[in-house]
Amino acid sequence: MSLIDSTIKPFSAMAYKDGKFLTVTDADLRGKWSVVFFYPADFTFVCPTELEDLADNYAEFQALGVEIYSVSTDTHFAHKAWSDTSPAIGKIKYTMVGDPTLTISRNFDVLIEAVGLADRGTFVVDPDGKIQIVEITAGGIGRDAKELLRKIKAAQYVAAHPGEVCPAKWQEGEKTLAPSLDLVGKI
Repeated sequence: MSLIDSTIKPFSAMAYKDGKFLTVTDADLRGKWSVVFFYPADFTFVCPTELEDLADNYAEFQALGVEIYSVSTDTHFAHKAWSDTSPAIGKIKYTMVGDPTLTISRNFDVLIEAVGLADRGTFVVDPDGKIQIVEITAGGIGRDAKELLRKIKAAQYVAAHPGEVCPAKWQEGEKTLAPSLDLVGKI
């Protein structure tokens, strides 16, 4: 069953942000656009490159009204230790959620049950708590924050302009499409 347009399931978890521990719940993702960014584990190889890329582009996400929540099955304590010891992770200003109970990973259907780790899953959640974008990649394939920003801009545009859709490679300000019988077979 597809998660697209489904409502996020309830959760509550401890997180690390800006030198503090805090509780994050599904309610925190409502009322704004959010990215839930799953990765396998702290203190690994591809993961810090992805999280640093998000950190380097965080201001652009915030300018779009988007909050980022990175999630792994590690604890919030491990997130703090990683932040304290890694220059790349030390850059992070967004929320790092711990999921040691595996609840959030199961809710988003990214848990690799046999090893208790999450797949590389990216979910964009709209202000109503509905999932609008899902991307899951194999463990060895890192993701790109700039491409995620492009997809979020498209999702926000489509949400604000009913009846319009964004074609492949669409960039902000470019022409969109209005699906109609007139376009069938002409694209």
